[in-house]
Amino acid sequence: MDIPVVKLADVQANKPDIPITLSRVGVTNVKKLVEVSRADKRPIILISNFDIFVDLPSDRKGANLSRNFEAIDEVLEESINLPVCEIEELCGEVAKRLLDRHEYATKAEVRMKSEYIVKRITPVNKVKCQQVVDIFAEAIANRQENGKVFVNKMVGAEVLGLTACPCAQEIMRDKAIAELKRLNVDSKTIYEFLNTVPMATHNQRGRGIVTIQVSHHHKVSIDKIVHIIETSMSSSIYELLKRNDEAMLVENAHKNPKFVEDCVRTMAKKIVNDFSDIPDESIITIKQINEESIHSHNAFAERIATLGELKTELSMN
Repeated sequence: MDIPVVKLADVQANKPDIPITLSRVGVTNVKKLVEVSRADKRPIILISNFDIFVDLPSDRKGANLSRNFEAIDEVLEESINLPVCEIEELCGEVAKRLLDRHEYATKAEVRMKSEYIVKRITPVNKVKCQQVVDIFAEAIANRQENGKVFVNKMVGAEVLGLTACPCAQEIMRDKAIAELKRLNVDSKTIYEFLNTVPMATHNQRGRGIVTIQVSHHHKVSIDKIVHIIETSMSSSIYELLKRNDEAMLVENAHKNPKFVEDCVRTMAKKIVNDFSDIPDESIITIKQINEESIHSHNAFAERIATLGELKTELSMN
């Protein structure tokens, strides 16, 4: 005897009691393994968190959230045969699949965040170690009235580093000059000494953050972003340091003191130099957060601009 098939009601398609359009409906903190291919290197396996959203019209009670999982799983399964090379491309493809599945939606957003292991070698002893940086990507797919879908992507990174305060260092330098003069040290010796041995100052753990938003057809190197951030502070940091490594790191950091504002401006200049191949309308967001060691607050600086605007400012100065 055949068992009759019962068609389940699509409750989400009902009209809501309160007909208001919702900007985002979806799921957050979806964990997935992502394999990222690299030229002439072993692939990277990322444990990634995804946030996935679509907009919801006022005449629909709910979104079919299972379709979000289907879109991610489908793209990741396909990547076994067609490897993922850029995480923002992955997000863009998932966003497009979301609009295919959610026929009522006009906008889909996909956000991805992962911990990325970067290999490092200490400056003196050449000890191999690892550093963890946060990388993230986002894609927003918009469906136009004519049915065409346009995708904007963003990719970025957050990297820890070290900054040394220029202000306190200058105060200590003036104090050292006065004390050396009191000890009858001649001016030439004072000058040579202070330009060889940097003065003490307080340090901060810095967090540099860069995001670059581009259109669907352009690619951005995440490794290049990480390098720009870590080389824009007073010094990089290392998980493992021998004593002479530590001495060199501290000395180099104190020879390169930077305010939080200096870090942002340095990153901006490096981005203009290193990403000349992306469109001028690309939106650049640069942030620096310094966790103060002698204050209870943090220092913060930010710049949001198009690449073209940054190019214009730098060419005028």
